[in-house]
Amino acid sequence: MSHFNLRMPVEFRLRPWVRAEALDWLERMFPEPLPGEGTAHTELDARAQALRQRLEAADARLFQALRGAVLQGRGADSLAPWLDDVPAGGAYDHLDALLSGLLQLEPPAAPSVELSAEMVFYQPTPARHIFDLLRQLRLAPHDVLVDIGCGLGHVPLLAAILTGARSFGIELEPAYVASARRAADALGLDRVRFDIADARAADYTAGTVFYLYTPFRGAVLRDVLDALRAQSRQRAIRICTYGPCTTAVAREEWLEPTGHVSTERVVVFSSRNVPPD
Repeated sequence: MSHFNLRMPVEFRLRPWVRAEALDWLERMFPEPLPGEGTAHTELDARAQALRQRLEAADARLFQALRGAVLQGRGADSLAPWLDDVPAGGAYDHLDALLSGLLQLEPPAAPSVELSAEMVFYQPTPARHIFDLLRQLRLAPHDVLVDIGCGLGHVPLLAAILTGARSFGIELEPAYVASARRAADALGLDRVRFDIADARAADYTAGTVFYLYTPFRGAVLRDVLDALRAQSRQRAIRICTYGPCTTAVAREEWLEPTGHVSTERVVVFSSRNVPPD
């Protein structure tokens, strides 16, 4: 990031993705003083802190405007400038900063559920992969997207903002569900719902599309896939995966991938008619 400096033009600084990279660079090169350390040590440190404050203030104004647009039902249009040509690969980046500022999820209380050996420690889906997921799905108003093991609800919340479909998050940890519900209420999102449930016993009858960011493995994953297969005998469904669980899902004979299978990006599978066991 050596192309950043404290004299960069204003019009360059104010691009949101540049701001995110610039703030990251400033944090590495000019860390803020720790409590008790006092003010900046040098004039350059002081200038860096002032620049950081201006960039953060610009982000705050942007996030406030985007949240206002969501409340007015214009979330999809307002986010459109950031969604052009989003690469499918990669992990966390400036889009996660944008999503964080938009959703403003309150830090959840300490988790109260102890994970079993086959349940995976929670990490949110990188924002660029959520955008890729929704771009691939092209959800219709009749669709219901179910995020199994939704954590803090990034996927259902963003689906509710960007599409006309309903979305539904299933999560075992009550603290995560409480935080997700507060975010939905604050943004006026009435097409999204979050339930506290064990994925093995959840009600999937309303879903048309199901998403898994490798929330579990082994026997737990097997039970959930069997439950989804039972749903596929009633109607056509789609299963979307990201991460290591994609390999296991790709082996299911009742599912057919709609594109290249990779653990590095979201893969969408469509159900197909397979004779009962």
